[in-house]
Amino acid sequence: MDALAESAIRSSFVNCSKGEAKRLTLPGRLADVGWSDLDFLGWRDPKAVNNAYVVLPREGGLVGLALSSAAQPKGRVKQSMCSFCCTVHGQADVSLFSARRVGAAGKLGNTVGTYICADLACCQYTRGRRSASGPKPTEALSVDERIQRTVTNLNRFVDEVLTDNA
Repeated sequence: MDALAESAIRSSFVNCSKGEAKRLTLPGRLADVGWSDLDFLGWRDPKAVNNAYVVLPREGGLVGLALSSAAQPKGRVKQSMCSFCCTVHGQADVSLFSARRVGAAGKLGNTVGTYICADLACCQYTRGRRSASGPKPTEALSVDERIQRTVTNLNRFVDEVLTDNA
């Protein structure tokens, strides 16, 4: 992924107002981000822990999504899998994130939800630079194939958010 400027990140958001995009907290110093190791930029807001953001390059330009995380369930599930990178984690390391749909559907309160790595570090898990707390299943996929799977799964989620089904 190419380095992004603050203005490009803020203007990329499709499911929140311009005012909300202007006020959101960016991920630290952008100059310190390891852009070459990213397929998308994902971060949680340190000032509002239930808020998270994802920005990714797509055909036609950058797309940014504002996400909300749900409270951790208190159930019997011991492990969960991220729907983007397919990494298996302990229960506390995967969160249910929802994104408001665009257009009239979003104004009506329609959302799309999925389970994602709680730290949004899918790119690092995919590349083997970070280890999950769950079991380590063996995969026959190469790193490039895992990266492609992650990007495909993320784009499928973005497509759902961009669908105004009101």
